[in-house]
Amino acid sequence: MSLERALELAERGRGTTHPNPVVGAVVARDGEVVGEGWHERQGGPHAEVVALQAAGEKARGGTLYVTLEPCRSFGQTPPCTAAVLAAGIARVVVASLDPNPGAAGGLEELRAAAVEVELAEGKLAELARRQNEAWRTWIAQARPFVAYKAAITLDGRVTVPGSRWVSGEESRRRVHELRAAVDAVAVGMGAVRADNPRLDARDVDADRQPRRLAFGSGPLPDDSELELLSGPLEEELRRLAEEGVQSLLLEGGPTLATAFVRAGLVDKLLLFVAPRLSGAGPRFLGDLGAPVDLQGVEAEQVGEDVLLTAYIHEP
Repeated sequence: MSLERALELAERGRGTTHPNPVVGAVVARDGEVVGEGWHERQGGPHAEVVALQAAGEKARGGTLYVTLEPCRSFGQTPPCTAAVLAAGIARVVVASLDPNPGAAGGLEELRAAAVEVELAEGKLAELARRQNEAWRTWIAQARPFVAYKAAITLDGRVTVPGSRWVSGEESRRRVHELRAAVDAVAVGMGAVRADNPRLDARDVDADRQPRRLAFGSGPLPDDSELELLSGPLEEELRRLAEEGVQSLLLEGGPTLATAFVRAGLVDKLLLFVAPRLSGAGPRFLGDLGAPVDLQGVEAEQVGEDVLLTAYIHEP
């Protein structure tokens, strides 16, 4: 239960820790929680330090539960491993390892100092990795985490003859929530020419608007507010990562989406499936050249639609 609580605490930092991950921590001794904490903002104390300070002397001989491996390097704050050792923690349970080579290795350091360490497995470990899926990809692969969103009919089409929308109002609102939660949103030039989309987050709580991008050779319409990215996909994603873009929501049509999938650059699929049969029109993906296996498939009712979520690359 303590790791589950740490995952809940980590979410309190969502939106304020960027570019750092969200992290939660719980200190327990003799079956009782004696300290809790989460990483609140960049440059502020890490979750472990907050929880240990809250526990005080009660931390000595206790167990620290934390969603991300304690760092062992000096950055904007001292290494968390030093705080763990100074507090006299006897056991550390970690939900996920740190993918950053410069900060990883905290468990080995604690084990070498005679602290009992445990790395979680199963569902909690999976949840912890997904909680920071964008940051993990940004750190490990030097590119943004890419989620491809499409609204489709039951026969896999992205248009319905005679109808402006494929999905329902609740699904369209969810898309605006998704936009508000990512660093950038992108379409291809086909979508730009057809719809000249705004790609902003509207009618939802949005602390900031995402960067709005168009991949392709252009030119953009004179009144478009999108940024044009005309280089190879891998190079453009690498440049976006260097500029701090950790997450990219791809809303392009089948041509752009197929190019991204074929290049191995889509990590997650978000398919809003409407209870309709189109009977005609383009499908959401073209020929991929080879089958693609999916993991972690989940279904959620969103109004009259069903949101299918699946990973091509698990974080």
